[in-house]
Amino acid sequence: MSTSSETSAPAAPKSRIPKIPFWVQILAGLVLGVLLGWVAKSGDVAWLTSTLEHIGDLFVQLLKLAVAPLVFFAILVSITNLRQVNNAARLATRTLLWFMATSLIAVAIGLAIGLLTHPGAGTGLTPKDGQAPEHAGSWIDFLTGIIPTDVITPFTKLNVMQIVFMAAVAGIAALQLGEKAEPVLKISRSALELLQKALWWVIRLAPIGTVGLIGHAIATYGWNLIGKYATFTLDIYVGCALVLFGVYPLLLSTVAKVNPVQFFKGAWPAIQLAFVSRSSVGTMPVTQKVTERLGVPKEYASFAVPFGSTTKMDGCASIYPAIAAIFIAQIFDVPLGVGDYILIAFVSVIGSAATAGLTGATVMLTLTLSTLGLPLEGVGLLMAIDPILDMMRTATNVAGQSVIPILVAAKEKILDRDAYATAHGSRLEADAEGEVVAVEQGAPVPAAAAAS
Repeated sequence: MSTSSETSAPAAPKSRIPKIPFWVQILAGLVLGVLLGWVAKSGDVAWLTSTLEHIGDLFVQLLKLAVAPLVFFAILVSITNLRQVNNAARLATRTLLWFMATSLIAVAIGLAIGLLTHPGAGTGLTPKDGQAPEHAGSWIDFLTGIIPTDVITPFTKLNVMQIVFMAAVAGIAALQLGEKAEPVLKISRSALELLQKALWWVIRLAPIGTVGLIGHAIATYGWNLIGKYATFTLDIYVGCALVLFGVYPLLLSTVAKVNPVQFFKGAWPAIQLAFVSRSSVGTMPVTQKVTERLGVPKEYASFAVPFGSTTKMDGCASIYPAIAAIFIAQIFDVPLGVGDYILIAFVSVIGSAATAGLTGATVMLTLTLSTLGLPLEGVGLLMAIDPILDMMRTATNVAGQSVIPILVAAKEKILDRDAYATAHGSRLEADAEGEVVAVEQGAPVPAAAAAS
C-alpha cells in the first residue's frame, strides 16, 4: 500500500531569487536615477548625461509606440462592449458628467492655491527667460482638429483626439451592423490583447526607464532649477495631493460609500506606474485591470477607463494650467480678473481632451494661455521643470480615471462591493493569458508570470 507521500506530486522547487515587488523596483530606480544624475551634474560627466537621456527617451518611445493602435482598438472594443450593459447611455452620460464635475473641483483647487501662494513672485525669472513653443493649441485647432483629413496621418502624427474620433465612429457603426461586424470585432479584440501583452513588456522596463528619466532631469537642470521653481513645484504637488488624497477619498466615502483606503490598496499599481511613466494611455491596461478588481463590471470598465485615459486629466488639464496661468501672468506682470479665472475653469472642463493622455501638458497649457491672451513665451519658462511636475500630475490623472467608474458603478448599483473590499494589489505581474494583473502580496504568482 502506497503512502500519501509516495502518491502526492513533488513540491515545486522554490526560487532562490526572491521576487522583488514592483514598487520597490520603481523606488530603487528613482534613487539610482537621482544618484547618477547628481554624479553626472557635479562631475560634468557628459557621457553619463547622454546615456541617461537615451535610456529615458527609449522608454518613452516604447510607450508611445503602442499608444495609437492601443487607443483605437481599446475605444472601438469598449464601445461595442456597452451593448452588454444595461442603461449604457445613462452610464456613459453619468461618466462624462462626473469627469466634468471633478475637473471643476480640481481647477478650483488649483486657482485657490495659485492665488494664495503667488508662485511667480520672487523667482528671479523674467519674460526674456521664456520662449514660445513650436506648436500652440487653439480653439480652432481643438474644434477642427478632431476630424482627420485621412485615416493614416492621425497614427503617424500621434493625434490621439482624431484616433479617438475614428475609433468611436467605427465602434458605433459596429453596434449598428450587429452580427455582420463580429468578424472585425474578433480581430479587434485579438489585436487589443496582443498590444496589451506587448505593453506589459514595456511596463516591466519601467524601473530602468525611471533611472534614465529622473537621472537626466537632475543631470541637465540640477537642484538650482528646482530652487527657482520651488513655490510653483510645491503648488502643483500640493494641489494634486489634495485631489488625490482629499477629493477622491471624500467622493468615494460619501457618494460610493466605500472605504477610500481600500481604493488605494487596489489601485496602487496603476498610480505608481503612472508616476513613473508619465503616460495615462501607457498605464491604461493596468488602470483598467485594477478598476475591474475594485468591483467595476468589466463591460463598463472597458469603456470608462479608455475613455478617461484620453479625456480625464485632473492633474494635467485642471490643476496644472490653473496654477501655471497665474505663474506666467505674474512673471509677465499681466493682471488677471474674475472673468479670466472663469475662462481658466471653462478651458479645463471643456478642453481636457487636448492633453491626449501622453507625457506633458503643453497643448493644454498653450490652449489656456491663448484663451486668456497671455504670452505663449511663458510655456518656455516651464518646459525644464515639466518632467518633475508631470509625474505627480499623471498619477492624479490615473487615480481619477479609476475613481469615476467606481462612483458611477456604485450609483447604478452594479459595483461588486465584496470584490472592492478584498481588492489588494501591490505587485504587477502577468497572468496565464499575458494580461497585466495586480497580485496580492504573498499570493502565488501564476506560472506564466513566474516564467516571464
